[in-house]
Amino acid sequence: MPRQFLTLALALPLAAQPSWKFAVSGDSRNCGDVVMPAIAAGVLHNGAAFYWHLGDFRAIYTFDEDLEKPLNIITYETTAWDDFIAHQLSGFGNLPVFLSIGNHETIPPATREQYLIQFADWLTTPVISRQRLADNPADHAIHTYYHWTDHNIDFVALDNASNDQFDDAQLKWFHSVIQRDESNGAIRAIVVGMHAALPGSFGGSHSMDDWAQGRTSGRDVYEALWHAQNSGGKHVYILASHSHFYMPDVYRTPSWKDRAIPGWIIGTAGAVRYRLPAGAPPKAMTDVYGYLVGTAHADGAIDFAFQRIDFDDLKRANPTRRESLLRWCVDENKQ
Repeated sequence: MPRQFLTLALALPLAAQPSWKFAVSGDSRNCGDVVMPAIAAGVLHNGAAFYWHLGDFRAIYTFDEDLEKPLNIITYETTAWDDFIAHQLSGFGNLPVFLSIGNHETIPPATREQYLIQFADWLTTPVISRQRLADNPADHAIHTYYHWTDHNIDFVALDNASNDQFDDAQLKWFHSVIQRDESNGAIRAIVVGMHAALPGSFGGSHSMDDWAQGRTSGRDVYEALWHAQNSGGKHVYILASHSHFYMPDVYRTPSWKDRAIPGWIIGTAGAVRYRLPAGAPPKAMTDVYGYLVGTAHADGAIDFAFQRIDFDDLKRANPTRRESLLRWCVDENKQ
C-alpha cells in the first residue's frame, strides 16, 4: 500500500516558499515492465514529491511484449495488473503514486468495477479519502475520478476511459470542484490529468474527439477550465496520455483559437510508439520514452520539462533483463 501522502501548509511568506517537483506519464503497456523501472529511478533522482500515471497499465487485448515467461491467455488476464504492480510500481518504493484509469483498463474482461477493487489501495490513500469527505461527508464510495491538493495546487484526476464518459455524475462533481477552486484564494493553480486529451487538441484523431459524448462533455470541461484561467485568475494545466508520443502545446489549435490552455500529451511510459500527426507542434517527439517533470512555484506557476529515458537508463534499471529485450523495446516497439 502506498505511503500516506500528507499536504503541508507552509507558513512561510509566499515569496519565500520553495519550489517543488512532481512527475507524470502514461501508457506503460507493451514495454512498461522495462521502461517504468527506469522512470521510477529518474523520478526519485529528480526529487519529485509524487508520480502520477495517466492510464493503460497493460495491453489486456493481447500479451505485452515485455513478458518473458510463456503464458496462456487465462493466466495473462488474471495476472496482468498484478504484474503492473510488481514490475512497474514497486520501483517507486515509498514515493506516493497516483493512478488514473485508461481505456485498456476497461477492455474485456477488465472492467471499471474490477479496476476499483484491484487498485483500491491507491484510490483510498488518506489524502484522497480526506479530500473526498471534506467535499461531501456523505460520499463513502471509491471513484475512478478524484482530486487532492498539495501546497497551493489542486490536482484533478478525471476518468474518460470509455465512450460513456464524461457522464453526468462526473461532470457534476468536476464543476463543483472547479467552482470551489475559483472561490478559494489559497488555490493558485489547477492541474487536470486524464487518459485521453480533451477535444480540439493536436491529438485529435486519438482523443475525446473520437466519440460523441466525449466531444460534448470534453468541451464542457475545457470551457470550465478556461473560465478558471481567464476569469478566475488561476494557473491551469491539462495533462493526458493515450497517444504514445510526447507533445507540448496541444491545445494551441485552430479549434480553440485564442483560448489555449497549456497542455501536454505524455504517453511515453512503454507503449508502442505512434507516428506524430500532421501539423504537430515543433517540439513534439516520438520513438522516445520518458516522463514529464513539473516544477511548481509559490505563485502557482508550473514549469514542465520532458525527461527522456535512453537505452543506458533501461540497462541500469533492468540489470537482470535480456539485453535483446531492452534493444527490441528501443528499436522495434513502434508503429
